[in-house]
Amino acid sequence: MEYIIIGIILLIILLAILKANKKGAQLDFNKLVELLGGKENIIQTESNLSRFKVTLKDVSKANKEGIQKLGAKGIVEIDNQLKIILGKDSGQLKKYIDEIK
Repeated sequence: MEYIIIGIILLIILLAILKANKKGAQLDFNKLVELLGGKENIIQTESNLSRFKVTLKDVSKANKEGIQKLGAKGIVEIDNQLKIILGKDSGQLKKYIDEIK
């Protein structure tokens, strides 16, 4: 009986952690969109494995230092594009931006 109660408690804790992580990712995506100059500044997005490529109307509105503090492993600026190394969140970020545009 004790093992069942412990198992249920551990399951509840695990579900709470997973839910908190999902909310945290959403908040990070919102912050990243802000750091890119807002959704109005984003023209096009592409995702390739760990890289996220974004074409911006005005690249000077992007806060590259803030993006790196948020967890980007690297940023390359070419003309009006930023190539950001994000890791596994790259595809999820593209999907999120496509949904809010």
